[in-house]
Amino acid sequence: MNNWIPPTIKLALRKKRIPIFIFILCAVLSCVLSFHKKHETAIMVMGGLLEAQYINCEDFLESNAVDFETYFRPSKLPVLNNKILSQEFLNENYDKKPEEISLPDSLTDSPDNTILNYFSILRDAANPVVGRSAGCGTIGDATAPYPISYQLLSTQFQKNLPYSDYVKTYENILHINLIKYHQVPMEAPQENMVRYFVEIETIEGSAKDTGVFAYYYGFVDLVKEENQYKISDIHYFGENFLCAPYHGWQWEAEGNVQIRYGEWCKLIKGDLRKSQKDYTIRIEFDGNDGYQYCIVFFQLTNGTDLEVAQYRRISGGSWKPIFIDLEECLENNKKTLQ
Repeated sequence: MNNWIPPTIKLALRKKRIPIFIFILCAVLSCVLSFHKKHETAIMVMGGLLEAQYINCEDFLESNAVDFETYFRPSKLPVLNNKILSQEFLNENYDKKPEEISLPDSLTDSPDNTILNYFSILRDAANPVVGRSAGCGTIGDATAPYPISYQLLSTQFQKNLPYSDYVKTYENILHINLIKYHQVPMEAPQENMVRYFVEIETIEGSAKDTGVFAYYYGFVDLVKEENQYKISDIHYFGENFLCAPYHGWQWEAEGNVQIRYGEWCKLIKGDLRKSQKDYTIRIEFDGNDGYQYCIVFFQLTNGTDLEVAQYRRISGGSWKPIFIDLEECLENNKKTLQ
């Protein structure tokens, strides 16, 4: 018969088909397993699968004329912590323990210098944590700046916050920009102490392998130690970008003053007078007690107005810082209504 095939040829063909079949089967299984593995381990974001971005770090570092500031921040506010220490000083103190570092007196000879130098030292510091990423390879100066910045803390602050704990507080903080700072009055003034308002912009890692910007405002206290101003306390508050658009009157300076000083304290006589320069807002008004008042707010990056100071003056006199207990006003107001 013409279609007859010798047994030896049939065997050879079967042997040839088996590897092809196995190859196809393996390929299909590989795709299926890969698909399942990808969807089991991948992160879902906003209803979609978050893919890893390919970045060639070597090519990026070799590029010329790069405006690195573009990559560090989205806002147009100027970076203030740009007082860079000499490379020689950094090299001399590299890998030293905090107590082995001797700082130049010029770093802390005034409150302004201490604030600017402290955040300048920390600007390129980075303390990444496992599972949260925002960059490729080594980020900035890594942990090298922390022993230096730690030496700008007061003796008592260092006792309360050991160095190992200090470094831990910077976990997942990969870059810091100081964007606002200003001296403000203290509620209970103390000799040889000053207080500063600060606002900082940070880059932090995330579980999604993307860097995120976070904003904090806070108050930094400084104490004079042997003619040097050292940081004695810091309190930060995280900025929320979804409170003001949806909730409350307290985020807007005029409304805030009208309700708290007007309705609560019954202090306002006549109209409010508002003025603003850069991020500083002043609300002035005449008081029912014969004094004039000025309430100062700083406008934060998230658009909210933060009260930072209260002043009072007799007509024709100078402004003097005061502290009005607004909670007491509110309680008295409630009692009156009862």
